[in-house]
Amino acid sequence: MDQATARRLLNEGAFFIFLNVPEGTEFGIDMKSWNTGEKFRGVKMIPPGLHFVFYSSVSSTDDVAPRIGFFHNFKRGEVFVKKWDKQTEQISTEPVSEAEIVGLKDNLLALDGFLGPYPYDILDKWSSLSSNISNNVLAKLVPKSGQVKAALELQSCSDADRPRGVKRDLLEIKNSPVEEKRRSSSGEADLLPSLKPLEGTELRLTPFPERNFPEGSSPSEITQHSLDLTYVFETVLGHYSRPIEIIGELEFCYICFLVGHSLEAFDQWKKIVTVFCSCDLAIAKYRRLFDVFLSVLEVQLKEIPEEFLADIVSNDNFVYVNLKKFFRTIHDSNLDGQLKTKADRFKNSLTTTYLWDFEYVDSSEEDEAPVVVEL
Repeated sequence: MDQATARRLLNEGAFFIFLNVPEGTEFGIDMKSWNTGEKFRGVKMIPPGLHFVFYSSVSSTDDVAPRIGFFHNFKRGEVFVKKWDKQTEQISTEPVSEAEIVGLKDNLLALDGFLGPYPYDILDKWSSLSSNISNNVLAKLVPKSGQVKAALELQSCSDADRPRGVKRDLLEIKNSPVEEKRRSSSGEADLLPSLKPLEGTELRLTPFPERNFPEGSSPSEITQHSLDLTYVFETVLGHYSRPIEIIGELEFCYICFLVGHSLEAFDQWKKIVTVFCSCDLAIAKYRRLFDVFLSVLEVQLKEIPEEFLADIVSNDNFVYVNLKKFFRTIHDSNLDGQLKTKADRFKNSLTTTYLWDFEYVDSSEEDEAPVVVEL
């Protein structure tokens, strides 16, 4: 980077000052991470906009703690200051005094040698992965604690939260034939303590309906809603102020998983991808939304390791299975040629990159595909 560009970015960019961080701590912003050195005091030249800052404490034996991160919308020229808490080995919850922040602002030139520059080589990639995460989406999804944690903090349910039933003698319950049969089939899992996430630490993800069909549906309607998840899709959309925010949640969950290592975010990401790929009637009604979905998913699949997409039990790649169904739906629909062309281009790109075979998406059944037999 030439000096003129560096000076301009230094003047326009934001500063994240992170004080008292132990040497060797894993620290990162957006898609890049490093281990801090003795002189580390933070990051400079951060482009204005949304960014994800994360860290992991590292022990003297090089054991790395689960990752913790947070989103922050940096303003132009902002000086954002945080301190390390030695007791909890994470960012201190105590606010930094205004006087200390002013003092740091006045001494930015002296701090310059202790601040690492933002890695501009990842900016385009980061922007494409986070462009739909609005302030409304963040306010809705981020934990009340403000931190995204890879390892959920769990606590025992209070006595009031436990399910209630008929009060019976504990010995009678343990020795009853019903209880013996239940234990023999399901083990002792029910006797384990009931745990739930610590209040304020869980991601506040949009809930999906418990059933794929509205109450009072006939058997034929239940079958139809199970084949076409448009009802589920529109029910989920009802939780947002604007439909495009479901794309924001898709990006939010992807970042929380890929960068923040959150498995609950990954589960939600899979749910959103599945429901997008399982709607027939919704595609024409929300054509613009599905167009954006294709663009976002294409960018995301370039970054995620393919092994993460394989189901542990069936070993099927859930994205491949869902996209095969999605491409078939688009192929058989009366949609405009622009969306069909975009889907075909995406399909060909996946075949080139991952060798995923979508050759027979125009067949109503996979069994109709020709079989090659060597004689």
